[in-house]
Amino acid sequence: MLERIFHLKENKSTVRVELLAGLTTFTTMAYVVVVNPRILSEAGMPVEGVLFATCISAALATLIMGMWANYPIALAPGMSLNAYFTYSIVIGRGVPWQTALGVVFISGMLFLLLTLTNVREMIVNGIPDCLKHGTAAGIGLFIAFIGFRNAKIIVAHPATFVAFGNPADKQVILAAFGLLIIASLMARRVGSAIILGIAATTLAGIPFGLTHWPSHLFSLPHPGGTFLKLDLRAAAKFGLGDLIFIFFFVDLFDNVGTLIGVCEQGGFLREGKLPRASRALLADALGTVMGSLTGTSTVTSYIESAAGVAAGARTGMGNLVIAGCFLGAMFCAPVIAAIPTFATAPALIIVGALMCGAVARIHWDDFTDAFPAFLTLVATPLTFSIATGLSLGMISFTFLKLTTGRRREISPLIWILTALFIVRYVMLGLS
Repeated sequence: MLERIFHLKENKSTVRVELLAGLTTFTTMAYVVVVNPRILSEAGMPVEGVLFATCISAALATLIMGMWANYPIALAPGMSLNAYFTYSIVIGRGVPWQTALGVVFISGMLFLLLTLTNVREMIVNGIPDCLKHGTAAGIGLFIAFIGFRNAKIIVAHPATFVAFGNPADKQVILAAFGLLIIASLMARRVGSAIILGIAATTLAGIPFGLTHWPSHLFSLPHPGGTFLKLDLRAAAKFGLGDLIFIFFFVDLFDNVGTLIGVCEQGGFLREGKLPRASRALLADALGTVMGSLTGTSTVTSYIESAAGVAAGARTGMGNLVIAGCFLGAMFCAPVIAAIPTFATAPALIIVGALMCGAVARIHWDDFTDAFPAFLTLVATPLTFSIATGLSLGMISFTFLKLTTGRRREISPLIWILTALFIVRYVMLGLS
């Protein structure tokens, strides 16, 4: 049955590899179970309700991705979008969180409509190859930077923006320990290298007092505080149209960028196109709708899925493990919270290094391809946004092709996307 659903032999994978890879992906993104409720609670939302919504929407979307699209990509409420939800909409503009959830629901329905009409699939497959390679490498740098920051190996500095952290810091020492373990095991081609490194680093933190056994293992979920609390009537008002557009726009291209980056690393693209793209995109659309109904911000694909791909995932079978872990996490939040960020940081750094291999596939001898790819690659980590990196790369691609007399290489879709990206920056400038 598993072979019929996931085509393991065709994808040169095994049940053991897929299950371990799924566990690896969940471990690297388990922080969302704790962090998302904390961020949304600042908008006045009940923590228990958000925890339930986070887990149920992530489990549903991840299960759809694995069973329907057969890709090893996990989904959950996006970190950048939950910050936008809390700090820009609720706190910044004084919009009630119930209304903001209505905005998320409307944007999710737009995702669903465009997915069912294959518009989003056209966008994924219409992005130039140079930008796909640049996005993959850019996400790699993005992931690695987050890992270095979480490990405190890189810290903020008022003069140079970033600087090397304190080598005597216990978290830095433990993160470096975990990084060396994972790198060594990866070099020896140990399939469970990342999960073993995370476990070893977590346990090593106990003598230092940086990791503690949870006080209790289980806690019951309480969905009532946010379940079906969205205010669609208020969200449909004309004055909130720009909020719906921004939610829709940012998630669309963050999700597209993540899909392209992770699928590029996993070798899932065929002649620059993603098979079953509409099925993959359906997962985040349904996840977003479910999330808004239960009480969380927009659901999107997670770049941490690259950790599972690096561990050998080639099908959606591991998503069964990830979905099951999310459902279990509703009852085991104290255990999830016990995994420190410095323990998962080395995994992100290693995955980032693996994803940067995509730069070798960029045609560096053609500047009209090389510069947009470079801009995408650099802007993604520096702006902390996959959507921004992809948009700058697209605009520069169109401009260079146009000014060098290679207008035929600009498809109608690229013209439309470029115009939309420019509109996005105009709106950001006016906001």
